[in-house]
Amino acid sequence: MSKVKAVRCEGCGVPVQTESPEQKGYIPEKALEREVILCQRCFRIRHYGDLGAVEQDPEAYLRVLDEIAATDSLVVLVVDLFDFAGSWIPGFSRRIGKNPVLLVANKVDLFPKTANWKRLRDWVSASAREMGVHPVDTLLCSSAKGLKIPDVMQAMERYREGRDIYIVGTTNVGKSTLINRLLREAGGTEEEMITTSPYPGTTLDTIRIPLEDGKEIIDTPGIVRKDRISEWVDPKELKIVVPNAVLRPKVYQLNDGQTLFFGGLARLDYVQGTRQPFVTYMSNRLYVHRTKLAQADEIWQKHRGELLAPPKDPAAIPPLTKHVITLSGKEKEDIVIAGLGWVACGKEKARVELWVPEGIQVSTRAAII
Repeated sequence: MSKVKAVRCEGCGVPVQTESPEQKGYIPEKALEREVILCQRCFRIRHYGDLGAVEQDPEAYLRVLDEIAATDSLVVLVVDLFDFAGSWIPGFSRRIGKNPVLLVANKVDLFPKTANWKRLRDWVSASAREMGVHPVDTLLCSSAKGLKIPDVMQAMERYREGRDIYIVGTTNVGKSTLINRLLREAGGTEEEMITTSPYPGTTLDTIRIPLEDGKEIIDTPGIVRKDRISEWVDPKELKIVVPNAVLRPKVYQLNDGQTLFFGGLARLDYVQGTRQPFVTYMSNRLYVHRTKLAQADEIWQKHRGELLAPPKDPAAIPPLTKHVITLSGKEKEDIVIAGLGWVACGKEKARVELWVPEGIQVSTRAAII
């Protein structure tokens, strides 16, 4: 049995142990003498940018979420504004009991300056209500850039009413980055208290941060959603898929009979319709290739994993499956690929075939920009 069973990593919350370097929470015995206790994984993430994957237990993380229902707390639900559909927690409304929900849509800094923040906020609120959640308030922010963080702090204090605060969300929505930013704004520390990285699932257990009145902020592990592309991408390639700068939309005027490849991750075939624009909102580093539909299969087979990448190893993700999408022509619509981004379509009737890895969530919505 480990000699340090009661000690937890201050970066990811996991109990530390000194016996098995291959297991979660490993720490060399000498490292226990440090003022800040970090497991080997968190240490390597912080100092070397090592984004090694770790085995996760999605069901265990959901059980942590279910425990909130028995508490009297404020629940802060953090979603990714760029990947709203992919970052929503399935069945969230039934998991948190009667606790009030403060909805925080993070990563607003990724949106172009032309985006209307009020329209985005209204859309987030309406989408939440459609999911059965009626938040006490909805805020847009950027934990990475510090945008609107004071507003989030004030709302948390206003709505918690002397209670604990649980911070919840799916993997990689920026929960831990948000908490680090809140602590910095509050003057608590300039250091990164909670380990953050671009790789999903960095926080492995609950992390409790004491408040002055004896209550706590509790950071919970990110809920794993395997129905979004970002969960399948190799850690070394993730920076190509997950945006970290203001999106630069790419406009493609397509005739029917043309195809767009999104790296080697997805493919859009414009099968039927008049010439119209298709605008991609994805990571600026993701290569988008346009070609003729008649040549698409040959190019896909020949260049996937090289020109069409990521993934460098196509076998690492599930085989592609087809989604047939009919655009009504009544309004501009977005075709959304969870964990990858979306394509804003023109206001013309059309038939599109979208190919994505099997199990990945695909949806349409009224255009948000």
